[in-house]
Amino acid sequence: MAEITGDQRVQSEVLEGLATAVNHRRWFIELAVPYLGDDPIEIGSGLGDYALEWSGRLPRFTATEADPDRLVQLKERLADRPNIDVRQMLLPHNDRGDYSAAVSYNVLEHIEDHVGALRSMRDLVRPGGAVIIIVPAFQFAMGPADIATGHVRRYTKKTLGAAMTDAGLTVEKIHYANALGLIGYFMATKVFRLMPKEGPMVKVYDTLVLPATKAAEQLVLPPFGQSVFAVARVPA
Repeated sequence: MAEITGDQRVQSEVLEGLATAVNHRRWFIELAVPYLGDDPIEIGSGLGDYALEWSGRLPRFTATEADPDRLVQLKERLADRPNIDVRQMLLPHNDRGDYSAAVSYNVLEHIEDHVGALRSMRDLVRPGGAVIIIVPAFQFAMGPADIATGHVRRYTKKTLGAAMTDAGLTVEKIHYANALGLIGYFMATKVFRLMPKEGPMVKVYDTLVLPATKAAEQLVLPPFGQSVFAVARVPA
């Protein structure tokens, strides 16, 4: 039976804090845009920061959230966007759909049956469409912040690719992103035992460090990173 993991209050606090990392969000928004198609669904929209950005570029967009309290907030925030449909969704499930893509950022690591969750995403997407995933990278970085927010694992390219393949998807692209972010996250959360919330460290990194990291990684993909980004296709 699917269930919501982690302290939802802590998760919401982290989401609110990370909303201030504007450059980071814009980078990850750009990664998904080429694969979204005309009518994508986002799994785990949180407070709607990504949904707002993506929906401004698309004719139709569906945002989803599992937590009932955040779902209410999400509906209120997106109420003035007529091209956005908001629905509750908890994975895995047996629903089927005809969306152009399913995009899910920092959600899969919360779900015990992650292969089942990926199958559910696959079944929401039309043949040839994309499943676009970002997850936190490297198990050695698992710390108190991960546990508090309900993470059951972190990933490598190999483990995420294997899960997508097991779910019946065809991996098209997979790479690490935000190499310096992994070092910063490890130091902040495992060494200093801090939560990744709004504050001077987040602002300094997002303003000064991240733009240079993004520019470098557009030239050469790094051998490690804070996140794994992957795109897989639903077989025709």
